[in-house]
Formats: sequence, structure tokens, C-alpha cells
Amino acid sequence: MLSKLKTDNKVVGTKQVKRALNSKEVEAVFIAKDAESKITDEIVEICNEKQVQVVYVDTMKELGNACGIDVNAATAALLK
Repeated sequence: MLSKLKTDNKVVGTKQVKRALNSKEVEAVFIAKDAESKITDEIVEICNEKQVQVVYVDTMKELGNACGIDVNAATAALLK
């Protein structure tokens, strides 16, 4: 599923993921395990409330690469 982030409709970054969860249909949210919990805890909570699948990725670098960006990413969302 991580490979879908390179080609499919997505948003990257905590602010954009929050906006997407509140205004759009989100298929899945990807969270880097090495991201600070104070950043990701709220996203996980919103996902649980909205029954959105959460997929954990080992590192922020790996998530950034999967999204096709040259910087680390704590969170990303795959849009429906």
C-alpha cells in the first residue's frame, strides 16, 4: 500500500493530513514510527474517530521517499 503514495492522490504533512481528515474522504493515513508522538497522537485519534486505516512506516525518511519527496515526512494520507 505504501507504493500507492508515489502515484495516487495524496497529501503529505501533519497540517494537510488533518485538513484532509476533516474535509475529504481519506482511504488511509501513514505515520512514521520515529515521528514525535506529540505530532502523531492527534492524527491517530482523529483516524480512530473517523474509522480511517492507520499504516505505520518505520522511519520518516522512508515515508518521505514513498511520497516522492526529498525530505522526511511524519504523516501522509492517501485520498479516496
